Amino acid sequence: MHVIKSLQVSSTLKNLSRYSIYAMALGICMGISASTASITNVSDDKSLSHWQQVQETGKNQDVYFYAWGGDPQINAYLQWAAEQVDDQYNINLVHVKLSDTSEAVSRVLAEKSANNNDEGSLDLIWINGANFATMSENSLLLKQWANKLPNFSLTNPENNPTVNFDFGVPTNGMEAPWGQASLTFYYDRLSTDNPPTTLNELVNWTAQNPGRFSYPKPPDFLGMSFLKYALVMLHEQHDAQTGENTKAQLNLPATEQNTDLVLDPLWTFLDDLHPTLWRKGEQFVQTGAQMRRLVDDTELSLAFTFSAPEVPAAVQRYDLPESIRSYAMSDGSLSNTHFVAIPYNASHPKAAQLVANFLMSPEAQAKKQTPSIWGDKTVLVQSTLDPEQQALFKNKQPHPSALPFDSIKRTVSEPHPSWVDAIMQGWQTRYGVSP
Repeated sequence: MHVIKSLQVSSTLKNLSRYSIYAMALGICMGISASTASITNVSDDKSLSHWQQVQETGKNQDVYFYAWGGDPQINAYLQWAAEQVDDQYNINLVHVKLSDTSEAVSRVLAEKSANNNDEGSLDLIWINGANFATMSENSLLLKQWANKLPNFSLTNPENNPTVNFDFGVPTNGMEAPWGQASLTFYYDRLSTDNPPTTLNELVNWTAQNPGRFSYPKPPDFLGMSFLKYALVMLHEQHDAQTGENTKAQLNLPATEQNTDLVLDPLWTFLDDLHPTLWRKGEQFVQTGAQMRRLVDDTELSLAFTFSAPEVPAAVQRYDLPESIRSYAMSDGSLSNTHFVAIPYNASHPKAAQLVANFLMSPEAQAKKQTPSIWGDKTVLVQSTLDPEQQALFKNKQPHPSALPFDSIKRTVSEPHPSWVDAIMQGWQTRYGVSP
């Protein structure tokens, strides 16, 4: 059975000569001319549908998938997906593990600067939010392909704006939706039996339980997610009290004119919150994994993640105690859809489309949603599926520490991606400390 090749990005980026090696190998091959002619004929065959042409020209190729590699469950799922596309299309899916998606964005930018416009090292990238906005603004992504995938219709795009917008930015067919995630909190019920369920309750809880909560410092994605959740809730409270609509500014780009108006409530909130945090807010953890270890070491009683299945997985491998329980904030869970995209200069764009379409299939989405596999919420709309496909999503009883089914009663959208830099710069100016 085919096994996915996993590469660390550092080693992969050094391997800049793989295309020349492939060219030498193909030059030796006696059938190269016939193979090239066959591909050309398939592309020119008007009797084939668009998708049939993609299938014929995309099979038997490599796909270098640049994706975050920090979660063993996600890595295992990608290995399973690699086995499936190998069986169906003889595609060799290579997971290039990233610690930060911006690494991949920088590589495509560098290739564009070097006029490498058709032999890029990235074929597919797991992306959303600010990184998508950057790649879109710099014309680094292949356009109008995702909305032509057969399985895209299963997301009900006409009535489902979450698959057509990424942090408020139109996707324009440059991204294929892959999953949905929400900010999930978890706590140790042996140290607290009444965890906070709103932002206001969190402030009161930390005052009564000093040092038992913290968040990763920016620019960590998880720490930024907590700050964005707080910012949205603060503006909802303000608007409810005043009848104004300052929250609407979060859907617009950050500018010199609106930054202070939008962010000043966050700084006031953090000024009050930080003295009650772990180490009195004078030090912060760097990552969610470090925050999780502090819970396991009983230094913290409350933490959070953007990957809900991370919690039961950690309990099952004894990285968290069995007394851990997950829940969603009742005032709103910061949520977003994450996507896969194809760089404009991908070496194997048709093969990447085959992979992206498979990742949206009912089979792949149902397996990914299974709590013991990943627990990532599907992007498919159940009404678009037939009964047999719907049956795939009926899961077994989840682990006691897992986020209960349908526990997220209200979701809130991500602000415009430009607010990420505005928050990060303001935070560093006011609270930046040594790790």
